[in-house]
Amino acid sequence: MLKKITVVGGGNVGATCSQLLALKELAQEVILVDVVEGVPQGKGLDQWESAPIEGFDSRVKGANDYESSAGSEIFIVTAGIARKPGMSRDDLLKTNAGIIRSVSSEIKRVAPKSIIIMVTNPLDVMAQVALETTGFPRERVIGMAGVLDTARYRSFIALELNVSIEDIQSLVLGGHGDTMVPLASYTSVSGIPLAQLMKQDRIDALVDRARKGGGEIVALLKTGSAYYAPAAAAVQMAEAIAKNKRRILPCAAWLQGEYGMKDLFLGVPVLLGEKGMERIVEVELSASEKAALAASAQAVRTTVAELKALG
Repeated sequence: MLKKITVVGGGNVGATCSQLLALKELAQEVILVDVVEGVPQGKGLDQWESAPIEGFDSRVKGANDYESSAGSEIFIVTAGIARKPGMSRDDLLKTNAGIIRSVSSEIKRVAPKSIIIMVTNPLDVMAQVALETTGFPRERVIGMAGVLDTARYRSFIALELNVSIEDIQSLVLGGHGDTMVPLASYTSVSGIPLAQLMKQDRIDALVDRARKGGGEIVALLKTGSAYYAPAAAAVQMAEAIAKNKRRILPCAAWLQGEYGMKDLFLGVPVLLGEKGMERIVEVELSASEKAALAASAQAVRTTVAELKALG
């Protein structure tokens, strides 16, 4: 158990993260930070009052500043405006970049040795903003992307085949958005290749649904975006770090030559341990998968260029 984990942003994703962190007892203290007075304090108190029922001892506290977060080992950053119907992740760009610069500066000030798990969209670009603002080594700034995307892909496969989610293994690479790259060739059900259980047209349909998974939920909710699965994904990453589980999970990492790419965040298999990203795992890709990954990388670079053009 760590001493302290901070969640930045007290909205639906952030509040769900803090509750899950406490339920799993990943830290002695879970700090929920938000700029709106009373919101993190109220949600933190409400969550702590569930402790006698749920049986956890992690103390959940809310705050409007970062003084309570001093010395936190991990920050899960969810702060920012949410997607609305018809809004692309790139529409969030300018506003959220300003928020993340401010948040990152505060993190560097109060916890210069911490690890950042970025959740705010557009995720790959916001992770780069955090990396550049803090000056942290790449091992300590990681984006939550592939864990969520892979979970969505696996959940759709389980529904299609009517089998347990526990038996489905898969991998989704690339940017967190419509250009993500679900790898059907690395997808299996209890070790059985997916292609032996499902026709190609159905695999293609599920890949397409996974790519549009976030938008599907936005369209259904009408006044918000997904938060249960994103929070669960971020907390799974935090758990791998807090417990030094050395799990290999698909995360947005700052590439420095891996997969033939450099100086961008992109979803790739990452070994997560107590130091954060301990290494990037390079897997063999088919020609079409390489092309799809390159297209996804270009989409991320385009968004980065757009942000720089905005100043």
